[in-house]
Amino acid sequence: MQYQKDEPLIFSSGLFLFLFLGFFMIYNALRNNRRMRIIYVILFSLYFYYKTSGIWFILLIFTALSDFSIGRLIAAHPNGKRRRLALVTLSICVNIGMLMYFKYTNFMYQTLIGFWHLLGGALNEPLLQGLVFEPFDIFLPVGISFFTFQSLSYTIDVYRGRIQPVGKFTDYLFFVSFFPGLVAGPIVRAKDFIPQMFSKTTLTYNRLGEALYLIICGLFKKCIISDYISINFVDRIFDAPALYTGIENLFGVYGYALQIYCDFSGYSDMAIGIALLLGFRFNINFRSPYQSATITEFWRRWHISLSTWLRDYLYIPLGGNRKGKSRQYINLFITMLLGGLWHGAALRFILWGGIHGVALAVHKLCINYIGFKPSGDSMQPWRRTLGIIFTFHLVCFAWIFFRADSMERAGQVISQIFTNFRPDVIIQLIVGYRTVIILMVIGFILHFIPDKVDNMLRNAITVMPLWSKALLISLVIFIIIQMKSADIVPFIYFQF
Repeated sequence: MQYQKDEPLIFSSGLFLFLFLGFFMIYNALRNNRRMRIIYVILFSLYFYYKTSGIWFILLIFTALSDFSIGRLIAAHPNGKRRRLALVTLSICVNIGMLMYFKYTNFMYQTLIGFWHLLGGALNEPLLQGLVFEPFDIFLPVGISFFTFQSLSYTIDVYRGRIQPVGKFTDYLFFVSFFPGLVAGPIVRAKDFIPQMFSKTTLTYNRLGEALYLIICGLFKKCIISDYISINFVDRIFDAPALYTGIENLFGVYGYALQIYCDFSGYSDMAIGIALLLGFRFNINFRSPYQSATITEFWRRWHISLSTWLRDYLYIPLGGNRKGKSRQYINLFITMLLGGLWHGAALRFILWGGIHGVALAVHKLCINYIGFKPSGDSMQPWRRTLGIIFTFHLVCFAWIFFRADSMERAGQVISQIFTNFRPDVIIQLIVGYRTVIILMVIGFILHFIPDKVDNMLRNAITVMPLWSKALLISLVIFIIIQMKSADIVPFIYFQF
């Protein structure tokens, strides 16, 4: 029951299932007492965060207390423009300051040391060249990027007059700490979530079916597909790409594209499903992103809560498309560059964001000057098919830098693909990694099924008798136990 650094509490663990069942029974008993229910969920959420980040749950409370107070002060001065601006600036500084310290201190320190080395070489100064980078021992609280962005959006929306501040600190702490989306999103907006806090929570039979469907999908994606292909194939390729042929590296990249989608969308599915069991509805966070025919469409389907956050709180304030075409391209590039930096303090994340930023700008350029249609059903089938293939491979190329633990490893993967492809070993690859290939094929087939088929499956599970639902989820858990590795595999986005 205590915090263990190497065993964070995750949705797909048996411990969480045990804890949630006990939590859910008491939660149901408190459905008619809103205040007690809120306090009870807060306590469970803080314990949940304690199980992932230890004593740093205090940081979560500090964030909530800071932005709750600032939001109240902003609303208390409706006509004080300078004071309101100073207060929202303070909120930005506090939240971004925490991110800077926990995520970017070592990155900035390493960059500074590199600058001193260059300066020492230019000045022929041995003292400057002798500086050695020794990283500070700074713990990164799980999900800090998610709850700081969520809290920051609240104060900005209060400043813009789009929402009214909540009246009680416990209500705001409930919003910030709500455990289903706490450590890996989706990033929930206050305007969408807070009104639900004051309505009566009801769990209808259809909602129960929808929630179980999402949880089953999430468990299948995470534990059966993502974890298995990660441990048994993808990690091996990216740990030593030079030991594998180009075609094995290419399949490793395809595998990672599927792994990160199944891992992250699996978490989102479970988070949305668990929230639905508790009477709250989160917005969808993924819509089959690899079905996108353009890079713009991809970002309308991938990690929707982050892409819309970046659009509303970064891209539009930078000027969006209101200040001319050239400025629009620059704004897109800056937004995605900072989006890459949000994911991690490393050059490879910045490069990943830069690739997407350039791709978005080029696509807008094509729309503005060549007349390309953005995307959608209006595209001719052959153009859409070619667009899907091209967009998928562009995204996969960027994933190489996202996944590799260094620029050197990323370079090795690319080099092997282009200089040592060896298509003759494909039969050996398929035979040697039979189960991995089968799971990859299943994963991509399920990803590309039409929405109407997905809705049919959802409706079929929703209307199942309760005993059938219990049997289905028991079957999924049984399969997970059979395929599960001995090690806990945290969700990829825990590190962000």
